[in-house]
Amino acid sequence: MIIDWNPDPEIVRLFGTFSLRYYSLLFVGGLILGYQVVKRIYAKEGFPPEHLEKLAMYIFIATVVGARLGHCLFYEPEYYLSRPLEMLLPIRIEDGRIAFTGFQGLASHGGILAVFIAIWIFCKKYKENMFAVLDKVSIGGALAGGFIRLGNFMNSEILGKATNGDWGFIFSRVDNIPRHPAQLYESIAYFIIFIILLMLHKKRRTKHSDGWLFGLFFTLLFLARFIIEFFKINQVSFEDGMALNMGQLLSIPFIIFGLTVMFLKTKPKVNPT
Repeated sequence: MIIDWNPDPEIVRLFGTFSLRYYSLLFVGGLILGYQVVKRIYAKEGFPPEHLEKLAMYIFIATVVGARLGHCLFYEPEYYLSRPLEMLLPIRIEDGRIAFTGFQGLASHGGILAVFIAIWIFCKKYKENMFAVLDKVSIGGALAGGFIRLGNFMNSEILGKATNGDWGFIFSRVDNIPRHPAQLYESIAYFIIFIILLMLHKKRRTKHSDGWLFGLFFTLLFLARFIIEFFKINQVSFEDGMALNMGQLLSIPFIIFGLTVMFLKTKPKVNPT
C-alpha cells in the first residue's frame, strides 16, 4: 500500500510573508495540551496555580530556545555561527533581504536539555522538589512530543528511508520514492509513552521515589528515538560516513542517564515479617 502524501505545510498566508503552518499549530497545541494534563495532576495535589503558570513559561521558553540552539549547534554549526541572527530569530537573510521562515530546524535533544535546566532553575528559585516536578512534567512532555512529530509529518520533513517495497509514504514535495513514515513512528511511540507514564503515575508512589517516572521517561523516549533513527535518512551530510547518526549518538547519554535515575530512585522492596 502506497500513500501519496503532499499536504501544503501552510494553512494560510498573511501579509505576504507571514504564514500559519500546521507545524506551528501542532507545536503550540501540543505544548498547551501537555500543560493542561500537568495542570490537572497538580490541581489534585494542591500545587499553587500561580507557580504552575510560572513553570509553564520557563518550560515554553526553554523548549523553543533549547531546540533551536540544539539544531544550530549540533547539526549546522558552521552556517549558524556565521549567522547568529538567523539562529535566534525565525528569519533568513539573503542578498540583504529578510524573509520570515519560522524556525526551520529544532532538535529535541537540545529542547529537553534546556527544559531540564529551566526546571532546575525554577525549583531552586521557588524551593520545589525538583524530581517531583520532573515526574509530572514528563507526562505532559511525552504528549507534546507526539504532536510535534505530527507537525514534522505535515511538513514532509525528517524523512524515513526508502521501503524498497510496494508500501510506504511518497512525500511528493521531496521525491517519488516510497518511504518509511518515520515521523509517524516517532509520534505513535511518544503517545504510547504518554499513556504508560499517565497510568503509572498513580501507582508509582507506593513503589518508587520521586524521579523514577522521570527516569523512565528519559529511557523510553530516547530508546525509541535511537531505534527509529535506523529508519530515517540522515539530516545532514556529515552523518553519511557515521555508523550511528547524530540523533543516536546524542540519545545514548540520555538513555544512560534515565536508567541511572531509575536505579537510584527505586525503593527497595520491604520483606514481610
